[in-house]
Amino acid sequence: MAVYGSSCSLAETGAAMTGTGQEASIRAAGVVVLDSPAEATERRFLAVHRPHRHDWSLPKGKVDPGETTPCTAVRECDEETGYRVVLGARLPSTHYVSGDAHKSVDYWVGHVRADEGFAPDEEVDEIRWVPVSEASAFLTYSDDAAIVRLAAGAPSTTPLIILRHAKAIRRGDFDGGDDADRPLSGRGRGEAKTLVNILDAYGIERVYSSPFKRCISTVSRFAKTIDTKIHLEPALGESGHESDPEATAARVRELLDSPAPTVLCTHRPVLPTVISSLGRSLGLTETAIHDDLSWDSRLAPGAMIVVHRERTDAGPRALAVEQHQLAR
Repeated sequence: MAVYGSSCSLAETGAAMTGTGQEASIRAAGVVVLDSPAEATERRFLAVHRPHRHDWSLPKGKVDPGETTPCTAVRECDEETGYRVVLGARLPSTHYVSGDAHKSVDYWVGHVRADEGFAPDEEVDEIRWVPVSEASAFLTYSDDAAIVRLAAGAPSTTPLIILRHAKAIRRGDFDGGDDADRPLSGRGRGEAKTLVNILDAYGIERVYSSPFKRCISTVSRFAKTIDTKIHLEPALGESGHESDPEATAARVRELLDSPAPTVLCTHRPVLPTVISSLGRSLGLTETAIHDDLSWDSRLAPGAMIVVHRERTDAGPRALAVEQHQLAR
C-alpha cells in the first residue's frame, strides 16, 4: 500500500514488531482531523482525552467484525468527537504492543463534513483543537505527533476509486440470453449495501459505471443515497473493452482529470487496462505498477483501489494508493 509519508521514520512505530513475523492481532483505524479556518495563522488538529488512559491522543478505535478500516476511522471519529469526516490521503500505520497483543492502527487525513455535537462519556471526556506546532508538547505519544505533522504537510487530494462489481450469479446459472443482463447474487446484493458506507467515507460525488446490470446494481444504492445519477460508460463494459481497449484507456485518462471525488465500476477483464492507463497517466512505469500490490488488478468482487490524486501543473499525480477487500 502506497501511503503518504511512507518513507518517514516514526519514533516508536514497529519497534516491538520487528522480526516477529506476526500480523497485528488487534486492528484499529483513526483520523487526523484538520481544521483550517481563514483567520487562523496555522492549521489545527483535533485531539481527544481518554480518562481511563489519562492521555491525549487522536480519534481512533478497533475494527468491528466485517468492517473495513476506512469505515472504522469515520465511525470512531463520529462516536468519540461528534465530527463526521470525509477521508483524505492515507497516512502511515503505527504498530505497537498493547498488553500481550500486537496492535496496528491505520490513519487517514480527515476533513470535517459536519459537527453533530460532542457528547463526553467514559471513553472520551474532552476534545480540543490544537495548533499543529504544539503536537509534540501536547500529545502523549510521539507517534501521534509525527502522524499529525505528516497530515498537516499533505497536499490537498481527491479520490478516484476503481471498483470491481459485487458478486454476480454464475454465468452457468444465468438463464438470460445477454450476459450484460446477468444480475448480482444474494451475496453481491449484500456487498453493494456494504459499499455504501465505504464509498461515502471517501466523499464520492460522481459515479461512473459499465452499462452491465451487475455493475449498475453495485453502485445504484450508493448513488441513490447521495442523490446523484449514474453515468453509464460503454468503455468500462466488457464488450466495449473487448472491441476497443484503447477507447477504454482513453476514457479512463479523461476521468482521471475530473476534479470531483469519483468512482468507476467495471469488470475483472477490464481492470488491467484501467490500471495500466491510470499508471501511465500518473507517470508510473509498468514495473512500478507491477511491484506495488496496491495496484494489483486481480480484485475480488466488491474490492477497490483508491487513488488519492494531487493536482499539479504537470497534471494529476498519485499521492497515496490503497486497496480494500470486503470481508468474506
